[in-house]
This record gives sequence, C-alpha cells and structure tokens, in this order.
Amino acid sequence: MTDVDVETILNDKAQHAGQPLNWRSSILDLLKLLDLDSSLQARKQLAQELHYSGDMENSASMNVWLHRQVMTKLAQNGGKVPADLRD
Repeated sequence: MTDVDVETILNDKAQHAGQPLNWRSSILDLLKLLDLDSSLQARKQLAQELHYSGDMENSASMNVWLHRQVMTKLAQNGGKVPADLRD
C-alpha cells in the first residue's frame, strides 16, 4: 500500500472549498474541509475518543491537541503528513 499524500489532497480540497480554510492549523477548518461536524460538541466527543486528558472547557488547548492528534492518526494509518503537523 502506498502512502496517501494528505497535504496534496487537503490543499486541493481547500482550493475548491469556496471559502478560506486553514486546515494546517485549525481543527475547525480541517473538519469543515472534510465535510465533518465541527461543532464544539463534536470536537469534545472526538477528544474523548482520542483520550484527551486536558480541560475540555479550554477549547483552544483542546483544539490544538485535537489537530495534532488527527494529523498523527492520519500518518499512522498510511497518510503522508508533514512532520510539523503531527506529534
């Protein structure tokens, strides 16, 4: 199985999104770009599923952690993800 170039795919999707989406640093924009629920409740649920141990009420910290975890999971599952975007 060949690695999937996540960066190229997401950049292409972002060019055609019809709105500026900064998927490289924003979990909200990443989820929007992937047509996934980006609501706070959905992000809290995702954080629980990924075993977030921080304060769920501090959404800024949770969002940064979530973004890195999602990028790391993509890399662990065959995605070619830039090193600066994962843990």
